[in-house]
Order: sequence, then structure tokens, then C-alpha cells
Amino acid sequence: MGFHSGFGMYSLMDTLFPFIFFIVFFIIITVFILSFAQGIRTWNKNNHSPLLTVPAKVVAKRSHTSHSHNTHDNIPHSSSSTSYYVTFEFESGDRLELHVASNEYGYLVEGDMGKLTFQGTRYKNFERIK
Repeated sequence: MGFHSGFGMYSLMDTLFPFIFFIVFFIIITVFILSFAQGIRTWNKNNHSPLLTVPAKVVAKRSHTSHSHNTHDNIPHSSSSTSYYVTFEFESGDRLELHVASNEYGYLVEGDMGKLTFQGTRYKNFERIK
């Protein structure tokens, strides 16, 4: 009797494993497709947004560093990537945070006043008023 119940457990696992594997695989593929679709939507929305140049003030700056660690041929490798963001405030008091290139990030200083040019969520330029 103990032998049969153990055998039944293996049979149950043999039945459930492909089902669970398919569900996990389906979830991963769905997340990938949804992320890709969101990126295309944002890109398309930005392309159809007007190019605006408005007075703005640099009110905050932040950076985000992500790290990646992996092993290839038993040799550990690590890498990091840094993204830069600047928050601009408009005359109305509204704020907008935009992703900027590293060289622009270094050029911009909190408190700077100028003309911000952007398209949707794309940073284009900031011309400082002297």
C-alpha cells in the first residue's frame, strides 16, 4: 500500500509539472509582450505629441543605478547601468520628470531657469536663461 501511494505521488508530479511549467512560461511571455507593447505605445504617443518649448526651472535631479551579476564559463561578471532624471517645474506649478543623457545631467543645476524643449516624455533641450 505504501508503494502505491508513493507511485501515485510521482504520477501526480509527472502530470502537474508540464502544466505548471506551461503556466509559468505563459506568464513570462505575457509580461514580455505587454512590456514591449507599452514601449511601442509610449514611443508612438511621443511621436504624435507636439514639440513644446516652455519656461521652466530645474527643481530636482536623481540617478538610478542598476547592477547585473552573472557567471560565464565559471568567471563572474558584473556590470552596472545608470539612468539620469531631471524634474522641471513650469510657471503653473506643474512638474515633469524627464530622462536625460548623462552629459545633459551634468550640465543642468538645480535652480536653473530657462526654456525646456520636450516632446511627450522625451527631453530635447534646456536653454538656460543667463
